Amino acid sequence: MTFLQEWVGQFRTYNRNIKLAILANIFTQIGLGAFMVVYNFYIRALGLPQQVNGEIIALTSLATAIILVPAGIMSDRLGRKKVMAAGVVIGGVILASRSLVELESFLLGTGFATGIALAFFQVSIIPWLAENSGTKQRIHLFSLHSAVMMAANVIGNLLGGVMTDFFSLFMTDLFSIRYTLLFGSLFYFVSIIPIMKMKEKPREKRNEQENPSIRRFMSKNKTGLKVVALFAVAQLIIGTGSGLVIPYLNLYFADRFQASTSMIGVIIALGQAATALAMFIGPLVVQRLGEVRAVVTLQLLSLPFLLLTAFSTSLWIAAIGFLFRQALMNAGNPIQSSLMMSKVNDSMKGLANSVNQMVFNLGWAFMGPVSTGIVLKYGSYWGYAHVFSITAGIYLVGSLYFFFVFRSLK
Repeated sequence: MTFLQEWVGQFRTYNRNIKLAILANIFTQIGLGAFMVVYNFYIRALGLPQQVNGEIIALTSLATAIILVPAGIMSDRLGRKKVMAAGVVIGGVILASRSLVELESFLLGTGFATGIALAFFQVSIIPWLAENSGTKQRIHLFSLHSAVMMAANVIGNLLGGVMTDFFSLFMTDLFSIRYTLLFGSLFYFVSIIPIMKMKEKPREKRNEQENPSIRRFMSKNKTGLKVVALFAVAQLIIGTGSGLVIPYLNLYFADRFQASTSMIGVIIALGQAATALAMFIGPLVVQRLGEVRAVVTLQLLSLPFLLLTAFSTSLWIAAIGFLFRQALMNAGNPIQSSLMMSKVNDSMKGLANSVNQMVFNLGWAFMGPVSTGIVLKYGSYWGYAHVFSITAGIYLVGSLYFFFVFRSLK
């Protein structure tokens, strides 16, 4: 009860802007959860080779990586609300178009466009929450934000899997997946409603002296840029490992265990639910260990479960390993976000967040084709075993880097 009262008390202190942002995030994550959990199967239903999945994921991540820094600067200059609204409207239209087209070149093009559109929302949401909250609120707020995001993704994953199987009773597999994708696109678009209700103070116009050149900006913000660079290296390492595994979890369960779409949706949804619960525990871990040790401990605890999933021949054991890995590895993300936002001033929050997400997406972009290539070469058992094991090694390096670099950071 004390634990529950603490979180309820925290939520009551949040202003209307924060609550609207959380609501918008719920809509976007339900939509993306329903869309992404079945999109790999859409490519298969079109009769396209599996490499196309890797190419689309790589292009999406590459586009996000390219646009994140410009989007972060736009967010700092033009305002968070405008950038989020533009991203949601454009993103909803692009997701809907991806649900209807069948031409491979168009699928690749819209995959790239999706990465650009999604970046505008995700690059602005963390700075928006930081600017509308106090320092003492942020650990709880970012944990709540991430937990709600995961919970909404759970709902989307479940809806995506169940709806596809339900529609398949009345129509072909291709059309059942297509209707699910359109549902996800619509849900994503609905998030524009709470975004438009947000209130943001107009950005002050800057004269030339207040709007310095890049060289002058770098000279003035050396310390902040150094902190951003240190966080970026950590995110690049973790993103590289993540890009080998996370985009293909639905294919892993389908290829190795011949799991149905509904079962895959349930497993992935449970993984997101476990992550959401773990994120509520994050602030307690921080109180006991401190921010840096909390992040590293949670990440290291996830590694045995990743290896369990890698070598399991039982669907249930693999699912349990996946649940614990997902929860422990991601529970430290809001702690990292809070730590990063506390180390840079408001004028650089959008840039800092965008750089971190950019390098993470670069990891996904580079590793997507590598992962599919390894699986095609070694098969559904040893292929995924190799991929998961490599990821475990990369995660270990990333965790050790984070510990030794940030344990003494002032």
